[in-house]
Amino acid sequence: MGMLGDSLDKATAATFTRPLPKSAQSRMRYLVKHEKGTRGVAALLGVSQRTVERYLAGRIKQPRKDLAARLEDAVRERWQPRVRDRAKRHAATSGGIVIETRARFGFTAAPGSTDDSRVRLITQSLPPAYAARLFAARDAGATEQQLRAIAAEGLQEIYFKDRGRRAQGLNVEFTDIDYVELEF
Repeated sequence: MGMLGDSLDKATAATFTRPLPKSAQSRMRYLVKHEKGTRGVAALLGVSQRTVERYLAGRIKQPRKDLAARLEDAVRERWQPRVRDRAKRHAATSGGIVIETRARFGFTAAPGSTDDSRVRLITQSLPPAYAARLFAARDAGATEQQLRAIAAEGLQEIYFKDRGRRAQGLNVEFTDIDYVELEF
């Protein structure tokens, strides 16, 4: 995924109320319980079913780097689904989402305005409607460009147009993202 998708994942992971299991054995145990068997975990991680059983028995303690990364990602994707859903629901209905970014913003506006693009550091709270649109697009498999368009529209309406109080004909371009962080 791209920067915005990864930021959504990190923001979601920040809502966890308990830490992820630390050891490879406890992570495997969690995945086996979640997937209801060793065969599904083996297919998920790209290892043999016997390897999964060795981790469960404690005969293998340290996975290779690539397997350790896949194992951690698999656990993180499935960890505390109800907590994750509750945090998303809160952000999408009442809490909103905070976006902090350093990116190049350019404008299409009336003649005579300053429409030259420049790098800006912006921290802005977006209303729940934009959080809901971001989550829905992410769940539907939206591309990074589609997620950027939603974030750009939110920043355009809230930050640059001040909820419709100024700059009526302004269209914002959200490019050259240095970093983006989300919080809800």
